[in-house]
Amino acid sequence: MNKTYRLVVFDWDGTLMDSAAEIIGAMQAAIADIGMENRSDGAIRNIIGLGLYEAIAALYPEAGEHDYTRVVDRYRYHFLADTGRNSQLFPGVEQLLAELSRQGYFLAVATGKSRRGLNRSLSQVGLERLFHSTRCADETRSKPHPQMLHEIMDELGAEPAQTLVVGDTEYDLQMASNAGAHSLAVSYGAHDK
Repeated sequence: MNKTYRLVVFDWDGTLMDSAAEIIGAMQAAIADIGMENRSDGAIRNIIGLGLYEAIAALYPEAGEHDYTRVVDRYRYHFLADTGRNSQLFPGVEQLLAELSRQGYFLAVATGKSRRGLNRSLSQVGLERLFHSTRCADETRSKPHPQMLHEIMDELGAEPAQTLVVGDTEYDLQMASNAGAHSLAVSYGAHDK
């Protein structure tokens, strides 16, 4: 079979995993712990997909590095304390990934999550075996910068024209565009547009 794409790179939160409630809850708890001004659930939903430091900077552009670090530390505490009971794969995800793997596609994840958070999620849903590569925002530059996508393509020997990025946020689509790859937006997930 002649395939247009060799590599399909998925975002994790909001694309494969329905985790918005867990992320919003952990962020609200972290903000309350630090005593910073509240942000709406919608404002927090809009930063899903960014790395943690970039997300905090978007929510609190007036805050300093010290405040960012404090919120990040508390967010990680609350997020990792939650056993993932509020998150689950979107319907049909496991079957889709298994079929793409069966057809010989390279599969990867490019996420704003930390390595620890992604490993926990992958282990909980038992999908580690399906992905040839994963990159997290604490290992490389955050979306929409294309570095994590370039690293995945280099590792798996795929050119941008052979790469499809599937995501639910503008950050996913912009990362693909910045790398010269193709993109596909899902109609569900963290962002409305």
